[in-house]
Amino acid sequence: MRVLVVHNRYRSAQPSGEDRVVDQELALLREAGHDAGLFERRSDDIASMSLSRKVAVPLRVPRNTAARDDLAARLAAQRPDVVHVHNTFPLLSPAVLDACTAAGVPVVATLHNYTQICPTGTLFRDGAECRSCVGGLPVAAVRHGCYRGSRLASVPIAVNLAVNRRRWSDSVARFFCISAAQREILVASGMDADQLVVKHNFVPEPGVHRDGRSEHVLFLGRLTEEKGVRLLMTAWDRLAADGGLGLPLVLAGTGPLQDEVARWARDRDDVRYHGLADPAACRDLLARSAAAVVPSTWLETFGLVVVEAMAAGVPAVVAGHGSLAELVDDGVTGLTHRPGDAASLAESLRRIVADPEHNRALGKAARADYEQRFGPRAGLANLVAGYRAAIADTGRRTTAAVTNRR
Repeated sequence: MRVLVVHNRYRSAQPSGEDRVVDQELALLREAGHDAGLFERRSDDIASMSLSRKVAVPLRVPRNTAARDDLAARLAAQRPDVVHVHNTFPLLSPAVLDACTAAGVPVVATLHNYTQICPTGTLFRDGAECRSCVGGLPVAAVRHGCYRGSRLASVPIAVNLAVNRRRWSDSVARFFCISAAQREILVASGMDADQLVVKHNFVPEPGVHRDGRSEHVLFLGRLTEEKGVRLLMTAWDRLAADGGLGLPLVLAGTGPLQDEVARWARDRDDVRYHGLADPAACRDLLARSAAAVVPSTWLETFGLVVVEAMAAGVPAVVAGHGSLAELVDDGVTGLTHRPGDAASLAESLRRIVADPEHNRALGKAARADYEQRFGPRAGLANLVAGYRAAIADTGRRTTAAVTNRR
């Protein structure tokens, strides 16, 4: 199968799970013998642009005709069987879909977040769930400055959502939702249920597994409010006041709250701020963990860190909502806590560390669940099945259109 993947990479200073998924799926397809190419733009390139080009970037977020034309040329040269779109913000734009339509190439799109119904893709604002823009014009996103706290910066993403909804629905044969919880929300928002299929992200074999050592509890991810960082800090302070867990908390990542986290961790024996870690270091940190903690206050669409922990034979403590509750079987492969509740999070952390034998059993069950649902074999089968369904559906629609014209 000839596949062309279309993706706008995030800034390397803020590593994204989406970039990781794209690279892993490309490698998976190529290892299986498929002809998988990549058409990409990199947000890192914005820094080296001339002033005039930088000024033009926001203006082209809703429609970048240069990117469309470049993709059209690539399609003509490669003639793929299917195009797989991931992220188009900010240097590609949904205009790339027009090139696919003109070339008659079926399109699938992975929905890594909620950008089809929310300009920022999080359904989260001011520390709480927000659906103000769902189903209507995204005026609230501009009024509240949802993107980077700026009303002006929020305009392009609001316009992008408003003018391109129909383009996405008309151009994409299949949307890959990365969890059933995400699909349920998108269907409830009015998206066509027939276009939305669940295809979980897969995680490659990590090459390193927990060998009995449990040196710390690990938070691995973006240091943002919606990821539950402040909630975790509050819960950990509660535990510390009661004598602690006997293991330190390690936080690895960067983000808007990194200075706050660094100050909080400074001069403490029970907390270590690791900062940004490369992939090999992340795998090592996971393999030495008693548990990975994912206390997100927003409705995560997947939870890649949870599955990476499962692959290493490590259980997770997660917020019991959205996709996280879908990934973790409470009391079997990990523990859940009441979302947004620091006391509940503290108690779950205490429980998962207190009984080493039960902890090992949770990790073993987590590893078995990974092998069945999230390993490379399942990942490849789901990916190729989705492509074939999109190709077949596009063929049926084309045949029906020709018949109707007759």
